[in-house]
Amino acid sequence: MNPFDLTGKVAIVTGGNGGIGLGIAKGLTEAGASVAIVGRNAEKSRAAASSLGRTALPVSADVGRPDQVDRVVEEVSGRFGRIDILFNNAGINVRRPPQEITAEEWTSVLETNLTSAFLMSKAVYPAMKAAGGGKIVNTGSMTSIFGSSFAAPYASSKGGIVQLTKSLALSWAADNIQVNAILPGWFDTELTQQARVEVPGLHERVLARIAAGRWARPEDMAGTAVWLASRASDYVTGVAIPVDGGYSAAL
Repeated sequence: MNPFDLTGKVAIVTGGNGGIGLGIAKGLTEAGASVAIVGRNAEKSRAAASSLGRTALPVSADVGRPDQVDRVVEEVSGRFGRIDILFNNAGINVRRPPQEITAEEWTSVLETNLTSAFLMSKAVYPAMKAAGGGKIVNTGSMTSIFGSSFAAPYASSKGGIVQLTKSLALSWAADNIQVNAILPGWFDTELTQQARVEVPGLHERVLARIAAGRWARPEDMAGTAVWLASRASDYVTGVAIPVDGGYSAAL
């Protein structure tokens, strides 16, 4: 039996309508899972789900809001009858020096990046426990490890993701729910394309440090995602795994 086979499993990917999230969703679909794509942009989510095939479900929601989180879980459970896998990947950023960040911007980033992961995890817990287990994977960042002079709210939220991951892993191990984090390096996505516009010299500095010699592509996350979503990782929980082409290993 293939331990990486996800046939019959149901996954939710928040922020799954583009970038790393869509790369994850494609990997899960190719491994046999049915996938719900959750995002605030309904049209973008529908297009992403359409690209994955008939087993994909687009869901329009703001997962930073508890009432909408409950609706997501109800909609996915109603369509597929179960929830086995959750990828908390929704994220936004505000790039300015910390002294220029408003309280509203700080709160918005924390709610989208960190609070949503807590809310979604809490919401799927009953279904996973009833099914005898599940997989939760939270998307951190290189800023889970390193600070960022131009993205303090983002770095704070992603540091929090790692601690949330460890705490949930310890809390739910007895329920056979494994909780892990992935720490993407510098992926070529809409968010980082904008970062290269806003932060002079970023592209050159990043590329010089990546041992693999290139920025990552969204599909580079698929293998790690499938592993953490599958039986192959049943004895792995509470860890944060860089997928960064060697960036975090370099001085």
